[in-house]
Amino acid sequence: MHKILVAYISRTGMTEKMANLIAEGIRMGGHEPVLRKVSEIKSEKDLAAYDGFIFGCPTYHRDMTEGMKNFLFLAQKANLTGKMGGAFCAYTHSGESGPMIFDTMQHVYKMDMTELGALNLKEHIIATQEGMKACQDYGKSVAKKIK
Repeated sequence: MHKILVAYISRTGMTEKMANLIAEGIRMGGHEPVLRKVSEIKSEKDLAAYDGFIFGCPTYHRDMTEGMKNFLFLAQKANLTGKMGGAFCAYTHSGESGPMIFDTMQHVYKMDMTELGALNLKEHIIATQEGMKACQDYGKSVAKKIK
């Protein structure tokens, strides 16, 4: 069983809800999810114990939060090349943060990302059957990539 970190920032609780549902999908995929708020991760050494990574952040003003930007600089020091990954975001209007995080993980870190791309869900969809399934399926897709 491999460990997959789901690191996130949540301001209203919706991104955290997505993180928990993604973690369920990882469990369904046969691996161990570890949920952590980005603010709890203080050093690139805190990322060393994981086989896969899924990062999430809400979109505010067509951007990711400053906390996520700072976290991405920290994560870059961890040498995540070749690790499995994914990214997600909750949004009300635009949804840019998920694709920005995904692109950073894929092109800057050179990670092996899920073929599903970034998971972006409008906040009102997350608690629906469709939203819950999308999050679980996303977690399963990253879990499936880890051999």
